[in-house]
Amino acid sequence: MSEKPHKRRRWPWVLLVLIVIFAVTVYDSNTRLVTDEFTLGNEKLPEDLEGVRIVHLSDLHAKRFGDGNSELIEAVRDADPDIICVTGDMVDGEREKQEPYVRELMGELVRIAPVYYVSGNHEWAAGWARELFGILEELGVTVLRNEYVTFGRGNDYIVIAGMDDPNGLRDQKAPEKVVEEIRTDHPGKYILMLYHRDTELDMWAGLGVDAVLCGHAHGGLVRLPFTDGLIAPGQGFFPSWTAGIYEKDGTRMLVSRGLAGSHMLPRVFNNPEVVAITLARG
Repeated sequence: MSEKPHKRRRWPWVLLVLIVIFAVTVYDSNTRLVTDEFTLGNEKLPEDLEGVRIVHLSDLHAKRFGDGNSELIEAVRDADPDIICVTGDMVDGEREKQEPYVRELMGELVRIAPVYYVSGNHEWAAGWARELFGILEELGVTVLRNEYVTFGRGNDYIVIAGMDDPNGLRDQKAPEKVVEEIRTDHPGKYILMLYHRDTELDMWAGLGVDAVLCGHAHGGLVRLPFTDGLIAPGQGFFPSWTAGIYEKDGTRMLVSRGLAGSHMLPRVFNNPEVVAITLARG
């Protein structure tokens, strides 16, 4: 009596295909830049500032996209910004290793448009934040440390303010004080606030800030359908603020998904993001 031939086991091949698909997805999610367009509308915006373009970058962590960061620089240039805002965690390693990165990237960005920068938690943790600020100012970057400047076009202007990360100096000026100074010196003016962390919408809304640009959450690292990201610093699992625009009492907070991953987890379904913003009235 002849034996029946064994059926071929297909599950190893299925498993191999799934592993390859997952590997390709993770690689793409951590290397392919995307540019996402947003509009920030507010009736307080001066008519002359209608249509101002902002590129917002966050959470670089010294990551390169292309030789000499050419892909990132080209993505910023293609977005045609009037200003560029960098909201922290640009570096997180030793100065001798990452200073060339800073000079290479920021030296090119200032050729495209005026650059405004605020610190993140990793700059302070790296131990050379003050030296970094000096390098950036030498390159022509406006470093905002619990202070503000004005940005004008035509016959009117807005206020651009920036706060150091809480990881910075213990006696730094509080946000309430900075906003109070703005209200005194520039009453009724539109305020664009730069801040690294994404968890303070209630505070900014309470202060009546018009728009806030921030990062910190890396988009929640893993973005699954029907979630706002899987995990984020300071928010744990299923965080509330990881990407896009959140609104409260007229304050709009735009959270960048950032550009780098994490030392612990890769990005999944969450490509590195260049945020392109158009300011609008209404």
